[in-house]
Amino acid sequence: MAALAITSALVPFLGAGAQASGGGGGGAGAEGLHLVPMEEITVPVVEFDRVTGALRFKLVLEAANAEAAAKVTTELPALRAATVAAALEFARLNVSGLRAVDVAQMDHDLTAAIHASAPGVSRVLIVEVGANRG
Repeated sequence: MAALAITSALVPFLGAGAQASGGGGGGAGAEGLHLVPMEEITVPVVEFDRVTGALRFKLVLEAANAEAAAKVTTELPALRAATVAAALEFARLNVSGLRAVDVAQMDHDLTAAIHASAPGVSRVLIVEVGANRG
């Protein structure tokens, strides 16, 4: 029927990569945000044994510090694999052409999958999500 499209700017996109705190202060509390964006992920929506659409989303991972951000950046392929597996399961159980995407449940599921693979990630930010019938 009608395509579901939910675009959610849950957090402003602050940069294109991990950002270290700014230069020469050297103080202990001078940490900035350490954001690591992931490429858009698209997984199929399967209902009654056939593909009925697609779920697509973008994530930004917030690391605890600059070292964790650097480690997360090198582990992005493995984190992407864990995210795709969790998103496939989420789409299978929770996405339908008849209702909106439950972003709170999606956040919970993806955060659990990513934290299991990368404990240095302090938050998983969903910056865009949408589902459409295909």
